[in-house]
Formats: sequence, structure tokens, C-alpha cells
Amino acid sequence: MSNKSHTLYVGATNEIMQRVLQHKNRHSAFTHRYRFTRLVWYEVASNMSVAMKRERQIKAWSRPKKVALIQSINPNWDDLSRKFIGFLEVR
Repeated sequence: MSNKSHTLYVGATNEIMQRVLQHKNRHSAFTHRYRFTRLVWYEVASNMSVAMKRERQIKAWSRPKKVALIQSINPNWDDLSRKFIGFLEVR
């Protein structure tokens, strides 16, 4: 997830639509403070164990490496969640 300033948040979930909505609706102090409203990149994993391993791997990367990953599929940092859940209003 990201925001207008391109601050990055890396996480894993088994319910991507629900998790994106939580970020968009700022359900925690952290997401409220940084306003993570854009899903700029995602991967699908075969199970949660694989997803958590990949999350740890990506979190250990440098910022330039994370940015390169995002820009390889999403050079404009568009909100990819719209393809899952349509246009959402943030409360």
C-alpha cells in the first residue's frame, strides 16, 4: 500500500479486499496517520506461509528495490484495488 507521498507499507493478508478497505477507511492509528489508500502492488501466494515468507523478504529490501518492483507493473502508482472492488469512497 502507498499514499500520495509514495510512503510504502508492506503486509500480507488472506482477504485482500477487506484489508484494502481497512486501510482506506483508516482503521488503525498507523493507517490513519499515513493515509495508505492506494494498493500499488500485490502478489498472490499459494498459502499464508508462503505469503508471510515473501512479506519478510520484501520488508528487508531497500526502498529503491521496492520502488523498482512497483514501477515494473505500475509506473504511475495507480490504485490497483479498483479492479477488485470498484471505486471506493473513503469515509
